[in-house]
Amino acid sequence: MSESFKALVLNQEGENFNREIKSIDKTFLKHGDVLVKVDYSDLNFKDALILKDGAKLVKDFPRIPGIDFSGTVTESNTDEFKEGDEVILTGCRVGEIYHGGYSQYVRVKKELLIKKPKEITSMQAMIMGTAGFTALLCAFAVKAKEELLLQGKVNDVLVTGSTGGVGQVAVMVLNKMGCNVTAITGKMDKADYLKKLGAKNVVDRKEFEEEPKLIGKGVWDGVIDTVGGNILANAISQTKPKGIVAACGNASGNKLNTSVIPFILRAVKLWGVDSINVSNKRKDFVWGEVSNLVDFSILEKSVKTVSLNDLLDIFPDMLSGKLNNRIIVDVNS
Repeated sequence: MSESFKALVLNQEGENFNREIKSIDKTFLKHGDVLVKVDYSDLNFKDALILKDGAKLVKDFPRIPGIDFSGTVTESNTDEFKEGDEVILTGCRVGEIYHGGYSQYVRVKKELLIKKPKEITSMQAMIMGTAGFTALLCAFAVKAKEELLLQGKVNDVLVTGSTGGVGQVAVMVLNKMGCNVTAITGKMDKADYLKKLGAKNVVDRKEFEEEPKLIGKGVWDGVIDTVGGNILANAISQTKPKGIVAACGNASGNKLNTSVIPFILRAVKLWGVDSINVSNKRKDFVWGEVSNLVDFSILEKSVKTVSLNDLLDIFPDMLSGKLNNRIIVDVNS
C-alpha cells in the first residue's frame, strides 16, 4: 500500500464537531489483526446520524465513520484470512467504537470479518449492506413459523417502511420465498417500484398510524416491521394466530402501544432482530443465500454511487427523508 491514503475523519473539541477528508497513514489505524483495502461502503441512517454530530455513539475522537464496507485483505496477522481474500463487514459497531469504512484502508479484528461469497460482487455486497442483511434476518425469522416451528405455511406478509433500505430487500426476498407481500409506505408514488420488487399490494401508512385496537381482524401470517410506533402496534393486532412479527427499527417511534392480548389469545410472537450480535456461522449462511434471493438487476436501478466528498453534501438528505436512492460510497473515486 502507499504510505498515505484518503479517509473521512470526525473530530470533536468541546462543542466544535467537524468532518474532514484528509490524508492519513496506517499508524492511524490502531486496532485489529487484518488490514483491508476498501472497495465500497454505503450510507445508512445510522451513518447519517453519526456524520451529523456523532449521535452519542462515537465516544472517542478522532474517528473514521462508516458502519459497512467490502474490500480485499492486504495484510493479515491471523490464519483465518490471507492476502487477497475478499471480505465483508456490516455493523459490529465499526464506525462507532472502531474505525470504519469511509477510508481507503481499514484495520479490524478478525472476528468482525466474513469472506464474501464468490457469487456476488464487492459492490453488490454494499448494495445489501447492513440494511439488506437485516432484511434477510427478518425474512428468515418470519419463515420460522413454517420451517422451524412447523405451525402452518406463511402466505400473507406485511412489510412496513417498504421504501427504506431494509424494506425494499424484504419485499423482494419474501416474494422470492413465495409469500404474498403487502407493502406499507408513506411514498405512494413509489408503488409501481414496490410492485416490481414483488409487492402484491401497496398501502398508505396513514391506514396504520391510528390508535391501535387491542386486537383486530387476523390478516397477516407474518410481519417485518422497520418503523415501530403505532404502525407496529396495529400490525401486531392484525397478525393471525401463531404468526411472527419481526421488529428491527424505530423510525416512527420507540414506544409500543399494545397489550398482551395478541400474544396470549393468538400466540403471536414478537421477534426482535439485531443485526450486530450475529454469529459468523449465521452470517456465512445468510450471505450465502443472497445470490438465491436477491435480484440485483432491479435493486441496482435505485443505486447512486458517490465519493467521500459527495457524501458530506448528501448525508443531510437522508436525515430529512429526501433520499430516494440506495447510496454506495466509492472511497477510491
